[in-house]
Amino acid sequence: MRVAPMKVVVVGAGEVGFHLADRLSKERHEVTIIENDPQKHSMLRSKLNALVVEGSGASAQALEEADVAHADLFIAVTRHDEVNLVACLLAAELGAKEVVAGSKSLDFSRAEWAPNASRLGISRIINPQMVVADEIMSMIGYAGAAEVAEFAHGRVVFLGFPINAQSPINGVSMRTLGNIRGIYRLIVTAISRGDETIIPRGDDMVEVGDILYFVCKREDLPAITDLFGFEPQKTRRIFILGGGRVGSEIARRLAHRHYRITIIDHNLERCEKLAGSLRNVQVLHTDGTDVSTLRNEGLEDADVFIAVTQDEQSNMLCSLLAKRYGVPRVIALVDRPEYLQLAPSLGIDACVSPRTATVSAMLKYVRRGEVVDIEVLEQSEAEVIELELPKESPILGKPLKALGVPKSSIVGAVVRKDGVLIPSGDDHFEPEDHVIVFTLPDGVAQVEKFFA
Repeated sequence: MRVAPMKVVVVGAGEVGFHLADRLSKERHEVTIIENDPQKHSMLRSKLNALVVEGSGASAQALEEADVAHADLFIAVTRHDEVNLVACLLAAELGAKEVVAGSKSLDFSRAEWAPNASRLGISRIINPQMVVADEIMSMIGYAGAAEVAEFAHGRVVFLGFPINAQSPINGVSMRTLGNIRGIYRLIVTAISRGDETIIPRGDDMVEVGDILYFVCKREDLPAITDLFGFEPQKTRRIFILGGGRVGSEIARRLAHRHYRITIIDHNLERCEKLAGSLRNVQVLHTDGTDVSTLRNEGLEDADVFIAVTQDEQSNMLCSLLAKRYGVPRVIALVDRPEYLQLAPSLGIDACVSPRTATVSAMLKYVRRGEVVDIEVLEQSEAEVIELELPKESPILGKPLKALGVPKSSIVGAVVRKDGVLIPSGDDHFEPEDHVIVFTLPDGVAQVEKFFA
């Protein structure tokens, strides 16, 4: 795994670009950001520990000023696909080692276009809408979970469950949870409480309003779900609010899996296009707050309501209305950090942030080397990393309790050829193990060094 700081050049200081540059600079990487809007420059210089270059990412002069030739990673995430692609082509030609483009066009980001990108020197094209669709699809099968990530080809799951007053583990200490691991094989990695994320210790108690994060084997999930007080629930009927790129993509995928799908949009022209392009999907031309129409069309029989319009306030409101009329699980597209923190307390089961999801996809190119996968938490921006241990690693063969794992991180699972291990302090690492590690943002550098 890479330990030395990387030289990273980011083109575009929008939500994704700024957030990525801010995160990487705090991790002590050498960050340069190229931005064409002169009104943003003073703000960028005051808020980021980064070199700011004024100019277009499609300008060879701006790229040379940013010293792109020596960049370990070049990322172009402006609002314009054409600028991103031209910037990446120039960066690859100048000698940047890894080149990643953001693209709003599905044409550029689909798998069949990947060979073209590779021939042009672009490592990957990341589409925020596709990333969000992927994340929402992974959430649908996990009733009650506020956060979901799968690792090791689905053999290991990382979940965040909200705790309410009726939860059987409300008021239970971490030590007590540890004592029942013989029955329920899981490792609690963190507790989200308000705007704080806690690495739990023995005396920490589970409280109402917490989100409890844990790692377990997929096969053990039914028993663990029972521990949290969530009854198994089959998903058959799904309502989707918003017929844009995210909503239509989710509807297409779900219909292919034979769910009963109703998609709602207030734009008549868009509804007509959806009706013509989506097979086995009911299309409603109405507003998400038109409860009377939605109830007439079976809202109260829905298992999941997904709100993915471009208006995050509308997404939250309509999700709460759906919850009010009996939909057991609601998922909303929300990006502002304050809304992400507020949503669980209002009763929204899960939120997906386009900004966080896109940054998560791009961080895989920063956590290089033995990193296999990575997920950034919506609530806290902590990371869950899957990495492969090298054969010559100095931490092999020693009990975990003797290794001094960084305090800001927890080893949640170990995947090896003969199965998945939920480790205790007496277990050890073996060559080529895949390790699932949870770490707070300020502990990433320590984790990189420890597992190097």
